[in-house]
Amino acid sequence: MPRVSGKAKTRKAVAKRFKVTGTGKILRRKQGKRHLAQCKNRKRKRKLGQATLVSDADLRNVRENLPFA
Repeated sequence: MPRVSGKAKTRKAVAKRFKVTGTGKILRRKQGKRHLAQCKNRKRKRKLGQATLVSDADLRNVRENLPFA
């Protein structure tokens, strides 16, 4: 098993997809708005455009990849 040593590095792919608020919460974008939007109603597309919080199940993994956030 490899030993963890050295500096913690930020995963840039994760940093581009998530935003940390001033209170420390992590925001994400919703999936499902990129294509096939013709069959989705306006309200649904509007809601898909809003950011939402990362779920508790995924929070630990996101935080490990953003050590300085």
